[in-house]
Amino acid sequence: MPLSFRRMAMTGVSALALSSLGYAAHANPNLPGLVNQQFTMYTGVSPKAEFSAVKPVGWTGGSGLIFIAGTTPGQQASDPVYLTTYYSPKPNLFGNYVEADGNPVFESGFNYTVHGLTVGQTYTLSFYQAASQQVGFTGDTTNQWIVSLGTQGLSVYRSGGFGHYYNNDPGASIAATTLMHIPSAGSGGQAATTWEYVSVDLTADKTTNLLSFLAWGNQGSTANEPPMAFLSGVDSPPGLVPEPAALSLVGVGLVGLGMVARRRRKNARA
Repeated sequence: MPLSFRRMAMTGVSALALSSLGYAAHANPNLPGLVNQQFTMYTGVSPKAEFSAVKPVGWTGGSGLIFIAGTTPGQQASDPVYLTTYYSPKPNLFGNYVEADGNPVFESGFNYTVHGLTVGQTYTLSFYQAASQQVGFTGDTTNQWIVSLGTQGLSVYRSGGFGHYYNNDPGASIAATTLMHIPSAGSGGQAATTWEYVSVDLTADKTTNLLSFLAWGNQGSTANEPPMAFLSGVDSPPGLVPEPAALSLVGVGLVGLGMVARRRRKNARA
């Protein structure tokens, strides 16, 4: 194989591998033993339906306006089942996802029991988040996920037109994801609801803790402009949604390999 073609093929493959390694490298370990990270296992009704009716395996809580949605027609957040959103998160990922109203009047936290933790150890939790707005409402909104690790789950109390989140475990670790901005009525299109891969650091205070999630819209405002938050791939490595940079590298690698194959066929005919 000519050196130029070999370099081209290996450059694309090597760069993709390095990109993946960059995502995989964490300063802290992942939380142990999590399953059903894409909410595909459940004992209740099929998505799209309320979280408490779908009953995703391993997860508890989730009362209020929290749904499990999917990527197939009839199951997506933007499909005509209650809590229809202007857009579904894009691009499609594998499995199902949580769709939660971020208004603290209409929601609660949902939880997963994690065993085998080391007290005082900080863990890195990564997942996908996205956002939209319920159809029929207007006004620019924001949304994010509040995440905690402790002996209790996240709770909400309301006063003065705002909600406040808390955890009854004084030793609980609480973190917030990056803030997502959603233009009024979905203007701007799919860019408002693109999946993004985020990470938070949480420290265990017991060997068994509850991992808890709470959608937090408009900084806790109870004004009903429902900002909708989406969540999937809990504690999963990147790859549920192909990263644009990774896709470009894959393309480079495939082009290089294709040129190599064509050169080999040409040499064989000669």
